[in-house]
Amino acid sequence: MTEPVFPEGILTLDRSGEVPLPEQIYRGLREAVRAGLLRSGTRLPSTRRLASVLNVARNTVNTAYELLQAEGIISVRTGSAPRVAEGLFPEGVSTGRPGLSSMPALSRRGRMLAVDLRGDGWAARHGALQPGAPALDCFPYEEWARCLRRAARLERSADLQYRNYTGVPALKRQLARHLAAERGVRTEPEQILITCSMQAGLALLSQALADPGDSVWLEEPGYLGARTAFHAAGLRIRPLPTDGQGADAAGMSAGDTPPKLIYVTPSHHYPLGARMPLARRLALLEAARSAGAVILEDDYDSEFLFSGRPIAALHGLAGEGQVIYLGTFSKSLMPGLHIAFCVVPSLLVEPLSRLMRNMGCAANVHAQAALAGFMDGGAYQKHLKLIRHVYRERGERLVDALKGRLGNRIEVEPPAGNVQVALTFRETVDDVALAQAMQKAGFAVSALSNCYLGQPRKSGLIIGFAGASNEQICGGVETLGNLLERSAIS
Repeated sequence: MTEPVFPEGILTLDRSGEVPLPEQIYRGLREAVRAGLLRSGTRLPSTRRLASVLNVARNTVNTAYELLQAEGIISVRTGSAPRVAEGLFPEGVSTGRPGLSSMPALSRRGRMLAVDLRGDGWAARHGALQPGAPALDCFPYEEWARCLRRAARLERSADLQYRNYTGVPALKRQLARHLAAERGVRTEPEQILITCSMQAGLALLSQALADPGDSVWLEEPGYLGARTAFHAAGLRIRPLPTDGQGADAAGMSAGDTPPKLIYVTPSHHYPLGARMPLARRLALLEAARSAGAVILEDDYDSEFLFSGRPIAALHGLAGEGQVIYLGTFSKSLMPGLHIAFCVVPSLLVEPLSRLMRNMGCAANVHAQAALAGFMDGGAYQKHLKLIRHVYRERGERLVDALKGRLGNRIEVEPPAGNVQVALTFRETVDDVALAQAMQKAGFAVSALSNCYLGQPRKSGLIIGFAGASNEQICGGVETLGNLLERSAIS
């Protein structure tokens, strides 16, 4: 086994002769142990090895080790390497360096950026039935691997340098064609900014387009990632009422401060799943025009429509600059890909490009190049066609199982799209406690009440089905029924 060697700085010797070398080694190691740089049980160099590293006589190191052993700081046994003694400091006692009375504290901005608004009932760990989790068992790994290999071989260009920070041009071209054909979004490739996540895009836009103290309308219940981004930007969040037809701008108070931003999920409202009809969309556009606000359209799960004709994106109905369109590949491919995008007005391309560079929210170049090839070869459309069918079957299976086990105790509808369902209770249920109990049982469902800004109007659960097997669906529904029957969460 290779003997340890201390990094420079733990032991620095002064050879002026004012302090004997054994004393310096003894003090240096004692201080390293006290400061926590050398922890209990740490193996130390042999006297021969340390003497060679420090360029001193072996007896010099022997003397220092003897002093440390006499104080109980190190233990030395015949035939074994010396080690830092066990139990020198009680558990939980700080061994920080002198002069550091406390750790650095977050600034006010840091606290706002680091706040967790999701609440106790939100699934923070992976498990079955997790909302938003795609069907990784359906992912075309071999085709994706081929695209990655091609990208690694062919992308030997200036894209690997400090350029195209807002996205690889090939992917922007593919996205522009896809959005025009599938969502009615009219855009030039240059207007598309590729980010590393939806959250990064929302953080970018909320800080670029509004000042601290400005108002933003956020659907209630609504997406917690958007709430987190707006909170971190110091915006005043106003709940935008929703019903079975999505967000309703007519429900906002006429005397309220006009918003700078309006965030909506018109294709599939998050988390209740409503689709916003044309009349409601036009009314929202008019409200934004009157207020001088920019609408942030999160086209959430628009790829997954199981029945009926798709409704064009709000972006296609709006005038220039009224709507910024956002999308991600987290649900259609996988979250770990870390590729999202936004379509911005042409006048904002240059300043937002600089801001992206300053904030460092660019996506990986090789992943972008692979995705461009994946889309160009038709693999993406083929994958979407497959998972639409799979998601529909799994969603219907989950709803049938819920209704069969829980009957009229719940309200839940077969999904018209989406990757999850929102179940609501007809009786009084503590959905946070229920979600936590489900999570302990291995089912990463989330509490619906966490999605409300104010007092929740409904209690329920958000249950994912896209990545769920039949066994997980049956097990989760049975666990939920058993928990409700115990009445421990009512």
